[in-house]
Amino acid sequence: MADTGGEMATLGRSALWRRLDTTGTEHVLYDDSQGLRARGTIISADPVPYVCQFQLLTDETWATRMLEVEAEGAGWRRRVRLERAAGRWRVTANESGRLDQLLARAGRPGAALPGAELPEELSPATDVDLQFSPLSTMLPLRRLGLLHEPDTVPHTITAAWVLLPELTVLPSEQTYRAIGDDKVRYQSGSFAAELTVDPDGLVRHYPGLADRVV
Repeated sequence: MADTGGEMATLGRSALWRRLDTTGTEHVLYDDSQGLRARGTIISADPVPYVCQFQLLTDETWATRMLEVEAEGAGWRRRVRLERAAGRWRVTANESGRLDQLLARAGRPGAALPGAELPEELSPATDVDLQFSPLSTMLPLRRLGLLHEPDTVPHTITAAWVLLPELTVLPSEQTYRAIGDDKVRYQSGSFAAELTVDPDGLVRHYPGLADRVV
């Protein structure tokens, strides 16, 4: 995956998580001095073994400007790129191989096409959420200044949710609420979890999903 305009050439910080729900890891190199610049790799054994590489770029307010993701497994590869400008999302995607057939053999529903069928449905979104990626949680926490709020007001946002490994992009309504003791309550639909985060907003513990190693 190529760098974007040289903006991600040198990144001085790193984080590593291990998955709790399956065999897998996420490793991220990043710089959060003026918004976020990040480059990461996700490895997962479920629902089929795959590796995912991504680049993420926000502006100074932590609003997402670009996310580029490539996922690859035996016999297939998918790629999606999301770019946000003037409140609009541009989504491009391509695929090779038959991931849907592999998922069916593993007893899972077939994969939808990568990308967004209706990109205009993403227009309310300011953040992206890469499925299974603890790093994604950092985006709304920093953008909203949630970790420094004196109260515990819930914030409901729309995120551009990128599913793994299929790379389908959907709008996702999510609610975040700081509840003290370095914890944030996250809810989306019927799912809810209490996340433990560090002072920078990076997840330390995501119940059922991931623990930060370093």
